[in-house]
Formats: sequence, C-alpha cells, structure tokens
Amino acid sequence: MRIKNLMLVLPLSAALVFGVAACSSDSSDDGGSGSGSSSLSGQIAGAGASSQEAAMQAWIANFQTDNPDVTISYDPVGSGGGREQFVAGATPFGGTDAAMEGSELKGAQDRCGGVDNYVEIPVYVSPIAVAYNLDGVDDLNLTADTLAKIMKGDITTWNDQAIANENPDADLPDTRITPVHRSDESGTTENFVGYLSQAAPDVWDYPVDGNWPVKGGEAAQGTSGVISAIKQGSGTIGYADLSQVGDLNSVNIGVGGEFVAPSAEAAAEIFSVSKQVEGEGKYVFAYDLDRSTVEKGIYPISLVSYEMACTKYDSESDGTLVQAFYDYIASEDGQNAAAEAAGSAPITSELRNQIQPAIDAIGSN
Repeated sequence: MRIKNLMLVLPLSAALVFGVAACSSDSSDDGGSGSGSSSLSGQIAGAGASSQEAAMQAWIANFQTDNPDVTISYDPVGSGGGREQFVAGATPFGGTDAAMEGSELKGAQDRCGGVDNYVEIPVYVSPIAVAYNLDGVDDLNLTADTLAKIMKGDITTWNDQAIANENPDADLPDTRITPVHRSDESGTTENFVGYLSQAAPDVWDYPVDGNWPVKGGEAAQGTSGVISAIKQGSGTIGYADLSQVGDLNSVNIGVGGEFVAPSAEAAAEIFSVSKQVEGEGKYVFAYDLDRSTVEKGIYPISLVSYEMACTKYDSESDGTLVQAFYDYIASEDGQNAAAEAAGSAPITSELRNQIQPAIDAIGSN
C-alpha cells in the first residue's frame, strides 16, 4: 500500500499571499475568519484524523466566531474511522492522514456520485514526532534501523549497544523499552509505518497499513491515548503528531549522516523530493512521499492530513457549509491559525491556487 502525500508544500517561510474568501451559494458575504458578517447558518459534523485535532479546534472556533449561526463539530476518531464514516455517508466532511486508495477510494467516489465528484485536498502538514519518556535522557538520536528495531521489539533495553553507538554522550539506563502504538486504525500509524518500511527495509518487514502490525508493546486509542500512555509510563516510546507531544522529549531522526529534530520547516522540506499521484479524480490531490531520502535537513516522518468532501450532496445546506468551511481552512488566515495552534506548516499560495477549484466545486452539483 502506498503512502500518499503532497510534494508542493514549501518551508514555513514561504510567502503566503493568496487569501481566499469563504462564501455561501446565495450570498457574497465572506464566510471566513475576519468577515465581520455572514448569512451562513446551519450545522455540520465531521470526523477523522486525531492529528488534526488542535488545528481543527482553531479552525472551528474562528469560523464560528465569524459565522455565529453555524455550528460545526469534529470527532477525532482517527483516520480509519473518519474514512469509514465519510464513505458510508454518515458525515458530510472528514479528515484523513492517509489519502484514499483502492476500495475506499471507489467507495468515496460512489458516495459522492462519481469519480470526479469526490474531493480530497491536503491542508495540514506536520511532523510525526517519536516521543519518549526516559529519566535522565533529554536528547536522543536514532537512525531508521535502530528505531525500527525498537518498535519491532528486537531492541528491548535503553542501554542497548545500537542506541549507545548513536548517543555516545548520553547516560543510558538499563530500563526496559515499552513501545506504544495506536490501537485504532490510524493514518498516523500508516505514515509512521510507511517511514519504517522505506527507510529501514532490511529491518521492517511488515506491510504498510493503518493498523499497527506488531504484537506486544502498549496499545492506546487515538493520539491523546498514545501521549497519555507515554507520559504515564517509564521507558516508553511512541509516535504522534508533534502538536500533541507537549512537554515530552522527541527523538532526532538520522537522515543523510546527521540527526534532524521534528519541526514544521524540516517536515515540509520532504515534499520537494516527492511526486504527485495521477489518475485518481479531477479533485483528488494525493502525493507519494519519499521517506527514504538522504537529503540533509529533511525530517522524513512527515504527515499530511487531507480533507474529504463531495461536489454534490443530498442537502444543499451541507454543501454550502462544507465549501465555506474548507475555503477558510485553506485560506492564509486558516493556515496561520493552524500553525499557531498546532505548529503545522502553512500550505503555499501556489498549492492553494491548485486546490482552490476543488474547494469551489464542493456542493456545486
């Protein structure tokens, strides 16, 4: 299974000059943040990737402030749950950390009424941090092979020679390692496993999937569950969106002979070596991410969250509200709000221009 992500996101310092106004189908009033007035009303509920939770909270709060007659909710059930609910028609919008493919993609297209009626746009770019809780060790370097052996259970104590070789200045205890993983189907898991599969192919021999493949360790529900398990344990290590890590320490990942800390800027750099997937629909923007890169300065465990929608809905109100909300999310104001709340990398104006026709098409049929 391929991991799909976007190539065209540039570093955080890239200029963001294209503002997008969110509007209803029957009004020219701005429905996005800073509008001051709006004729939008109604309610919509979405579900999906828990990695987006902090950003989604900011997006919803800002959008509702400027559209006081609109109520939006988002259940961070995980990417798998979000895709399942969207395909089933239970939600008008949703978020996923892994782009649709195979039978799920066909299901989404069928739900929306055709191949070119399904909309999938990348709007959230963030590093997946490898967080750990180990007394006395505040800085930790790991290569892909060593990390894969830890998560696979081949390395079981923190003073293992492989870890010591990569951290010669660290006072590593003989504490037992407890890997923590998601218990639910997760796009974060799929992205993390995709990294291990590409960057450590001689060690990680499991298929890429949204379900954690290794027996043992500790399982936890959602991003918040993983973080809680790492914090409450000792010698624990796991993966989560950097926005959720808080005061936990994060691993520096080996790339091209150096060790790179997770950051929005370093995560966004990986897309310069990645390619777009073609032939999946007029309004589908999915990208294959090259996680085995040896280019220095790139953080390879990067995550792109997509938003799902349709160009046609049974409810005209659903289409109008989803279109206006996504218009705000993709706008410069929306992207900056996510960056402030979640530490994500704003998409560039170039990418915004590319996905804008897809946003405009939501609810148009």
